[in-house]
Amino acid sequence: MKKACLILAIASFALLSCDRAAPGGGLPSASPSSVGMDAGRLAGVDRVILDAIENGDAPGAVLAVVRHGKMVYLKAYGNKQLVPDTVPMTVESVFDLASVSKCVGTTLSVMQLVEQGKLRLMDPVDLFIPGFEPWTDSLSGQTIPITITDLMTHTSGLPPYGPTEDLVAQYGSPNPEGLMEYICHCPRDFRPATDYQYSCLNFITLQNVLEKITGQRLCDYARENVFNVLGLKHTMYMPEGETLALCCPTELQADSLPLTGQVHDPLARRLNGGNSGNAGVFSNAEDLAVIAVALLNGGEYRGRRILGPQTVKAMARVPAEVKEFGRTLGWGNEGSWNGNLFDPATVYGHTGYTGTSMVIDPDSDTAVILLTNRVHPYDDGSTVRLRTLVANIVAGAIIK
Repeated sequence: MKKACLILAIASFALLSCDRAAPGGGLPSASPSSVGMDAGRLAGVDRVILDAIENGDAPGAVLAVVRHGKMVYLKAYGNKQLVPDTVPMTVESVFDLASVSKCVGTTLSVMQLVEQGKLRLMDPVDLFIPGFEPWTDSLSGQTIPITITDLMTHTSGLPPYGPTEDLVAQYGSPNPEGLMEYICHCPRDFRPATDYQYSCLNFITLQNVLEKITGQRLCDYARENVFNVLGLKHTMYMPEGETLALCCPTELQADSLPLTGQVHDPLARRLNGGNSGNAGVFSNAEDLAVIAVALLNGGEYRGRRILGPQTVKAMARVPAEVKEFGRTLGWGNEGSWNGNLFDPATVYGHTGYTGTSMVIDPDSDTAVILLTNRVHPYDDGSTVRLRTLVANIVAGAIIK
């Protein structure tokens, strides 16, 4: 099986090695040397990705490397599916992005509301969601409201996750209103802006804030105002049609079949029915490369603008009020995905539980998109070390 994976990895790649326009409005491709990268150094990614597949860290992967607005490396490795049949990975394969959804779905949408004057980062959540409880000091009774910034930087004090089985038993499945009722009243673990705790509940709350303001579901708003504006072909919540057919499966379920085209995250799937602020976006490497280029270009791609340049800059820096504890707005500026060589003052990115990651470095005008479905067929793979190695090889290949 492992040898077969490696053979398929070699047979199923697409390597971009000369300048040419991409079909269907995607990124133009270019040779690494034409954008100041050493092709031999860059090709070192193949070895570390194939080693990870051989070790069982993931059944397959797709890597996209972008520089100066062009796709310089796009390659598929291994298999997209092992159960019930073996299916080779292709560069068109669509992945459950898991928490990368927080960035490309929720954050980009919320930042549009900020620049449109519909939302302030310092606004308290209960301005939009009545009954959303503040943090309360158990000794003095003092209350401190949780703000939008607190949610976006994971400094709100909300618990990391919710008790899915208990919530399904209490509210039924799906029940977005029941989930939000739980979040409104669940424990606050610390005073806002005094500590950091990564929480999916933060972004489910942001989803609800956006939906209150716009009157639209997050999935519909993001499709109309982000994905469609950029001309993305295979980026959506709750995939259907051709996109569904391209989806990589994730974990095996009780019926011995894997989830395919349904979000892996339990809260997103079982309580929110696929429309969720913390997870739920499906996409492929080429579409994510377009998003990365738009952000590297100040929010615009080929005349299609999703954010203003100042908004993108604000999103990519840690807010002053949470400088000691916070992350950038909706993204992360520290983590394995960024590697060791990109400038820590500028680089930002995010990972997803299923094995996905994006790295964006404005300083070198480079993006690295590594997509795997490490949870197929079982949730026992790990790509933490792999994504660091890949980011380092890409950074090391930049020679001018």
